[in-house]
Amino acid sequence: QLQLVESGGGWVQSGGSIKLSCTSSQRYLDYYPIGWFRQAPGKEREWISCISSRGGVTNYADSVKGRFTVSRDNTQGTVYLQMNSLTPEDTGVYYCASDGDRYSPSCPTTYRDWGQGIQVTVSS
Repeated sequence: QLQLVESGGGWVQSGGSIKLSCTSSQRYLDYYPIGWFRQAPGKEREWISCISSRGGVTNYADSVKGRFTVSRDNTQGTVYLQMNSLTPEDTGVYYCASDGDRYSPSCPTTYRDWGQGIQVTVSS
């Protein structure tokens, strides 16, 4: 199983930007499809984006489309989530996850491995 680690979270004012990273503590994440989720206080965890093993397929939830961009650098074994035009509604704990299906040309439909999550707080 992959041990995923999120980094880059923190606090930002409304309208600002944050870039999250997802890596693995024991191996590179090169060519593992990755999804991003978030959980706002008092709400269920919500899928927000995903990227296939080579980055050829990306998908976004309507709530973040046009503001968030998922990308990856397989030479660095890292997946990124660039978040722009943030609003207080984007506040929550952000998770990266994988189905462990290395080299898959598609986004995951189920998820097996999860990171611990990282807090993103957007103030008004």
